[in-house]
Amino acid sequence: MADPVYLTTPLYYVNAAPHIGHSYTTVAADCLARYHRLRGDDVFFLTGTDEHGEKIAQAAAVAGLSPKAFADRAAATFHALWKQLGIEGSYTRFIRTTDPDHEATVKTVLQRLKPLLRQGTYRFWYCVPCETSFGLSEIDAARPACLNCQRPVSQVEEEDYFLELEPHRAWLRDVIEREQMRIWPVERRNEVLGMLAQPLPELCITRPRSRVPWGIDVPFSPDHVTYVWFDALLNYITALGWPDDPRFARYWQEAGAVHLIGKDIIRHHALYWPIILRALELKPPALIFAHGWWKIGEQKMSKSLGNIVDPTVVVGQLLKEQPFAADIYRYFLLREVPFGQDGAFSEEALMKRLQDDLANDLGNLVNRTLSMIQRYCHAQTPRAGDAISGVSGLSAEIASAMERLEFSAALEAIMRLVTQANQYIEQTAPWKLAKQPGEAKTLQAVLGTLAEVIRIVAIALEPFMPRVSASIWAQLGLGDAPRRLSDLSRWPALTAGAPIGTPQILFPLPRTNA
Repeated sequence: MADPVYLTTPLYYVNAAPHIGHSYTTVAADCLARYHRLRGDDVFFLTGTDEHGEKIAQAAAVAGLSPKAFADRAAATFHALWKQLGIEGSYTRFIRTTDPDHEATVKTVLQRLKPLLRQGTYRFWYCVPCETSFGLSEIDAARPACLNCQRPVSQVEEEDYFLELEPHRAWLRDVIEREQMRIWPVERRNEVLGMLAQPLPELCITRPRSRVPWGIDVPFSPDHVTYVWFDALLNYITALGWPDDPRFARYWQEAGAVHLIGKDIIRHHALYWPIILRALELKPPALIFAHGWWKIGEQKMSKSLGNIVDPTVVVGQLLKEQPFAADIYRYFLLREVPFGQDGAFSEEALMKRLQDDLANDLGNLVNRTLSMIQRYCHAQTPRAGDAISGVSGLSAEIASAMERLEFSAALEAIMRLVTQANQYIEQTAPWKLAKQPGEAKTLQAVLGTLAEVIRIVAIALEPFMPRVSASIWAQLGLGDAPRRLSDLSRWPALTAGAPIGTPQILFPLPRTNA
């Protein structure tokens, strides 16, 4: 039976349109999901939207809509973006915190935790844009600013319900140190352990309905709604049908959750969430990977700061002449920066990747090879000769990189093989062999070898550039034949004499006047 894998993105807050940061997390999760499916694993891939809270109510009022109507409209923009980026159809579920089963889960959790909750006065600093509260001692009262976005915070005092975190601090530190819950990269792990070096404040899990009317009802207190972050985190178990659905036992208890998030929400996922789970007598996530930020210059990119890159503009306008614009964007995100580090977005960097890596290397390899097979081999797949040197270790390199979520390293290994194949073309010069009747078998072997390399590259690129992979597959004449990770090590695998498809230019670049 296939091994279960549970992959999640955070739920994206719907107060404004999606930006490059949202697409980064979701493209990475989609890439990982596709990789595991290519390996034969049983994947549950979850994404969705976070739709409650004070900020949503405010944004809806400005738009002249009810909060639910506003959330419906905003969720549709995320659906549209995932479709544009080739992600729709890959995720198992798109969950919304306004979904009836999620609201039921939240209420069930609150009832179960009620004996552990304390009602009392909550005094705190609050950042409305981030929907995040901070203890009075965490922020300098002389210069009260949010620890995340650096904007002003206000001091609030209200009656709420609290879950104690401090009794779980030693347990959580031990779980992390023993790697029963892994936190990657190591900088984020150290950051969380640093948080655990000090006593933990209580977690306020409600808000007064009088201040925040848009939220999930607290079943035992009509005067309160659920704190948006407590509500949102529970989506990870809602989607699996907690507590009784067999999917929960398979994907959470057996496989363990892999949460991909941005580093700015590491506290919520690595402190609050495992403690909530422990209070419910459930095990913590298997892995929390907190990736870096995309910046313009030196400033973090975010909706709340208003300095965003819109993926729909990049794909639909900047790359509008490209037949595989979404895959170019995906390639840039996953190749440009090691996953976990901060990156800088620029049009120049994107176009350089397009020209150097994709058009000149990958696109050139595919088009030259298949055009020569069409010309010299009657458009039929020739029998391959010996494999070139880069083939034998590629499968292991990719497996090692993907195990560590090092997407850029996996792509680097694939593109290294592409470079070696282009060098092989220059060394063997098939166009010269074609002019020598006595070299016909050598020509066939060379072009057959190149066709096999292209087959391997098409399989390896499937998680990263699914539409490009499918196009290369079709150009090889492989039609509906499945792409499987296990076939990376097969040599040869193509059927000699089988017809290829029609060669096409994958990444057309504008002609320049000499």
